[in-house]
Amino acid sequence: MPGREFAFDPPERFVAGTVGQPGQRTFYLQASGSGRTVSVALEKMQVSALAERLDELLDEVRRRQGADSTVPALAPAQLEDVAPLEAPVEEEFRVGTLALAWDDDTSLVIIEAQSLVEDLEEGTEAPSDIDTNADMLRVTLAPAVARAFAKRALRVVAAGRPPCPLCGNPLDAEGHICPRQNGHLHAG
Repeated sequence: MPGREFAFDPPERFVAGTVGQPGQRTFYLQASGSGRTVSVALEKMQVSALAERLDELLDEVRRRQGADSTVPALAPAQLEDVAPLEAPVEEEFRVGTLALAWDDDTSLVIIEAQSLVEDLEEGTEAPSDIDTNADMLRVTLAPAVARAFAKRALRVVAAGRPPCPLCGNPLDAEGHICPRQNGHLHAG
């Protein structure tokens, strides 16, 4: 059965956000437009990597375009979105793969989030690129909107538990079992 595609070209709103308390949070990408809202769940590290790579991509496009670049160096303040995710948050799928691209023809950023695909049974062929059973969220963003998305996403990631200075894993209020201390409790 072919996967579902949720396309927003462009979305009215595209944000990263969370549901739950630090240490218990679920991370989401949420796209809204034309009276519909799609929320997909993903890992904290995926949100962080997407935001960082997005900034790197925009910096590279800006560098290549030189003085004529339409890519802003920073997120415009008027595009800052601090509102919570639209409720109710109903997960369409869990993200397995993220893809990021720059379209030279339209000067837009393309972000694709593809669902996890169940492991194939032994003896079956992997689906081709054309016939996939994975669900997909696809958004196209103007460079300024992409910068604002990345800024918010990094802020959302940073709002969680502080990292352990030794291993980088999140610290609980009581500390955590730190692999860099051979499994001993490390209190922040």
